[in-house]
This record gives sequence, C-alpha cells and structure tokens, in this order.
Amino acid sequence: MAFRQALQLAACGLAGGSAAVLFSAVAVGKPRAGGDAEPRPAEPPAWAGGARPGPGVWDPNWDRREPLSLINVRKRNVESGEEELASKLDHYKAKATRHIFLIRHSQYHVDGSLEKDRTLTPLGREQAELTGLRLASLGLKFNKIVHSSMTRAIETTDIISRHLPGVCKVSTDLLREGAPIEPDPPVSHWKPEAQYYEDGARIEAAFRNYIHRADARQEEDSYEIFICHANVIRYIVCRALQFPPEGWLRLSLNNGSITHLVIRPNGRVALRTLGDTGFMPPDKITRS
Repeated sequence: MAFRQALQLAACGLAGGSAAVLFSAVAVGKPRAGGDAEPRPAEPPAWAGGARPGPGVWDPNWDRREPLSLINVRKRNVESGEEELASKLDHYKAKATRHIFLIRHSQYHVDGSLEKDRTLTPLGREQAELTGLRLASLGLKFNKIVHSSMTRAIETTDIISRHLPGVCKVSTDLLREGAPIEPDPPVSHWKPEAQYYEDGARIEAAFRNYIHRADARQEEDSYEIFICHANVIRYIVCRALQFPPEGWLRLSLNNGSITHLVIRPNGRVALRTLGDTGFMPPDKITRS
C-alpha cells in the first residue's frame, strides 16, 4: 500500500518530498510476522568513521579545534571549577574569521609529455590576468598566497600575484593534483585505483593542514588564497561542508575560477561561491 501511494505521489511531481519519504520507508524495512516493517539500521558512509556523527549531522569538532575538546576537564579544580573552565575555554576560542579563496589554475597545454611542459596556453594567461584583476577589485587585504608546486599552478600564481603586490607566496607539494578518493557514482573512463592510496592521504593532509578555524591568537579576519587544481578544490569543498567526499566528481570547476569558503570562529563553514567565472567573457571560459 505504501509503495502504491509513493508511486501516486511521484506521478504528481512530489518525488522530491513526501514521495521520497515513503520510498525510503519502503526501502529500509522488511515485513515482520505481523505485517509491520522492521527498520534497518542506517549505515554511515565509509569516510565518516564510527566516532563521527551520522550523515546530515554537523560535527562541531571537525577540525579538532573545538575549545572543549582541547581541555582536560578531569583536572578541573573542584573549588574554582566553572570559573577555571570558562577561562580555559576563552583561551582556546577562535576570535577571527578565515576567508579561503580556492583558485583553479588557468588553461594549460595538456599534451605536454612531462609535467614541466604543461605550461599555460595564451588563453590560460589571459584567464589568470582576469582572475588577478577580479581578486584585486575585491579590495581585500590578502594575507598570503599558497600554491601547488606544479607548473600550471606556479605560472597562474605568478600572473595573479602581479595584481596583488606585497602578498607573500608559498609553494607546497600537498596541493598538487591527484585522485583524492574513489568517486561515487563511479566513472568507467577514469579509474586511477593505484593513485587513491597515495594521493588521497596527501590531499587529506592538505585539507587538515590548511582548512580549519582560526588560531586563538589570530585577532583579525584573514583572507588567504590557495591556487591549485580541480580535484583538490572539489575534495576540500566536500570535506569542509561535511558532505560525503566521494561526491567530489559531481562538481565542475572552470579554469581560473574562484571558490570562496568562510570559516567562522565557532567552526561553522559556509560556501560563498563555487567556481565563479562570472568576471570572464564567455569566450574566455574553459574547463580543460
């Protein structure tokens, strides 16, 4: 009966609402002897781990910087307990907001036999100029530029940085392109199984190293630019928003695009823009 009702609701265009609930109710249970459905325990996604909240539940200590998790509550003084705890919590609390700008490198020569030969195309250099102009036009005091050590990211950084004089540049291997995790749904034309084990650990290390709430000693909001690659950015966005990271390949990013993440002092994360290239003329937009 429930299945028939679900089909009727779906036919009325309600598959995204009540019908979905009914379909779920039918799918997750099996009939008991009395006719009722026996609920099947929900299985957490593979990446979540046993100690993390289930899907759809925000983990406030995702970056392991939640103040209460940094205090040994058992060592509290019995007499000054609450006051001492409040003082320690204040010591570990972040005060500033971090603005993370994730920039995908510009178009490059994909046919280069060696990585060093995969330089930017003339169009790619134009894209980098446009991205640099866009960032400069925001009027923000950028703190630093961290970029991948791959040739296309280095060249993109060099062009963008000319529009942001005085902003220091830091190169890192952590942000190099790779295969972060096996995507879901899988794709038949792209199966770098051998890379997941090595690249995945490195890209996860990049996420943990760079994406977190501000240090408690940071007094002012920061604006940081990370110039890297599509796979790395897509994975970081999924992890930061606590979406299943296996879904990273469902996102698409243009060359030279800007993705803006905001990390509040309380650890909440918001996505301001994803892959923005609205500042480029249509004939300058590519995804190679």
